[in-house]
Amino acid sequence: MKAVRVHGYKQAPSVDEIAQPDLQDHDDVIVRVGGSGVCRTDLHIVDGWFADIMPVEPPFTLGHETAGWVEAVGRNVTNVAVGDPVIVHPLRTCGVCWGCRHGEDMYCSVSTFPGVNTDGGYAEYLRTSGRSLLVLPEDVAPADVAPHADAGLTAYRAVRKAVAILQPGQTIAVLGVGGLGHIGIQLLRAMTPARIVAIDPSPTGQELARELGADVVLGGDEAIEGTLHATGGLGADVVLDFVGENGTPGVAIEIVRQGGTYLVVGYGGELDIPTMALVLKEVTIAGNLVGNYGDFSELMALVGDGKVKLHTSTYPLEAAAQALDDLDNGRVKGRAVLIPNAR
Repeated sequence: MKAVRVHGYKQAPSVDEIAQPDLQDHDDVIVRVGGSGVCRTDLHIVDGWFADIMPVEPPFTLGHETAGWVEAVGRNVTNVAVGDPVIVHPLRTCGVCWGCRHGEDMYCSVSTFPGVNTDGGYAEYLRTSGRSLLVLPEDVAPADVAPHADAGLTAYRAVRKAVAILQPGQTIAVLGVGGLGHIGIQLLRAMTPARIVAIDPSPTGQELARELGADVVLGGDEAIEGTLHATGGLGADVVLDFVGENGTPGVAIEIVRQGGTYLVVGYGGELDIPTMALVLKEVTIAGNLVGNYGDFSELMALVGDGKVKLHTSTYPLEAAAQALDDLDNGRVKGRAVLIPNAR
């Protein structure tokens, strides 16, 4: 089968011909990949950001946002059947550790992360487990929803935290209207009564925010003044940061109101705030991982109801390098998706 492989960090991945995965354990499932989302994390993986955190010996196959059709199942698998359209949780988890027993799959102490420390979904086939799979709603195509396996699921988990806070008349500021941010805006509109201030430096991101119904759309250079103006000088009740670098943490602290909450999703930058300012402003700061299986099920219910739709650009598997380059240079509106198999 064809697969997009990393042979060394800071080297361009290549499309290789490798052996198709087979069933090895009784809970294994082979998925025929119909769509694999192209994520900024994939760029960080190629650059070696995860080399020490989640070590793996190259070569390995990229891709952690995967959807497709069940090709084969182990004898212990009962939740999916051959032919089912499925989306794959980005982690393969054990089911018996503290995190799994508490329903927080992303805390699994022995999880593997396909596309990061084991072979992922930039390929024609993926081996995963029945535990990682969710059957797609009727009439939902794998290629149309693959990025929800990480981008959507991560956005959903963060928005679910915001839902517990936001009341009518309050404001949430969204930093970044890219692959995650455009999902986050739709989730906020579907799940909260809050006014949405969307902030993105690119005209493409600003246009997308308007299309999705953000109440106020601002460029990066007007983020602080514009948010304060929109909130009568108080600041946003919640700031949801899908960027986490290039100065957004500092902007977030400036625009969150006293007693507000800063939810960090994107990563790569640093948060530098004097402890006195943190105390006097009494801001809550919370990080956000990918969501759990329950989050996944709830998100896909919203997708099935048509309340959350991905804006995607599709590429054949052989064009993975172009898709990664387009993402890296801001040419993707929404999310890029590789198509290893049309059906």
